[in-house]
Amino acid sequence: MNIAILSRGETLYSTRSLLKAGMARNHAIEVLDSSLCTLGIENGKPILHYGDELVDDLQAVIPRVGASNTYFGASLVRHFQAMNVFSVVSAEAILQSRNKWTSFQILAAAGIPVPKTVLGNVYDVETTLRTFGNNPIIIKVLQGTHGAGVILAETYQSALSTIETLNASKVRFVIQEYIAESKGADLRAIVVDGVVVASMKRQSREGDFRSNLHRGGSSESIELTSQETRVALYAARALRMGVCGVDILQSKDGPVVLEVNSTPGLEGIETITGINIAKSIIGYIERNKR
Repeated sequence: MNIAILSRGETLYSTRSLLKAGMARNHAIEVLDSSLCTLGIENGKPILHYGDELVDDLQAVIPRVGASNTYFGASLVRHFQAMNVFSVVSAEAILQSRNKWTSFQILAAAGIPVPKTVLGNVYDVETTLRTFGNNPIIIKVLQGTHGAGVILAETYQSALSTIETLNASKVRFVIQEYIAESKGADLRAIVVDGVVVASMKRQSREGDFRSNLHRGGSSESIELTSQETRVALYAARALRMGVCGVDILQSKDGPVVLEVNSTPGLEGIETITGINIAKSIIGYIERNKR
């Protein structure tokens, strides 16, 4: 089978792991740099060139779309879909998951627990903040990644000044309750084709509240509870993702979904758990392109 990984970083761990897994299954697998792709429509049909070469022989693609390349990356995936090329994550799912508010709306509509969240462009900021009591709150820009654009406001005044600054700068954001009982930890579950194939617990470094490994957090392999597993699977299903990473917080009321990532990094979780997630992704493609 001819498979392409859509990635601008051929040397990145996740890309290399997928290449290795694909070659181990005797697939013709390659990396396509999205910046070298030209999309077009001729005679009413979508066409795509990679450099000066026409691409017309792919059966499947694995998007590794970076946050800074969301618009073109999703457009590229949509183009492949229009060419009847299978994608492990759809263009729509990428766009919906990248916008935190949109993803929360979809999750809530499906009855999946998420933290109390308010869209940032509120009419009365002070009244909105009072609904969170005197507790710290989290402020998140809508399209941040790896913990960037996430602010912990520990007091009412710091929350108010931060929100006023973001509004003045025309930055889109959400206001969210701070789950103190999670103690700076979250759970990352990798879902492939309706199954949790690997999971780990991430702990923030001392002095930080963000558990992202990119920010110096630590991690350990864990097994999710049945309730946590259900929440992860329901979240993936709600956002129609064949492959995703679901981040879960352990609150006093049970697990809540913090985020669903359409391009989860594989290095940390494959290293910690010893599970070959890339192999599972290749298997997912094989089952859908028989």
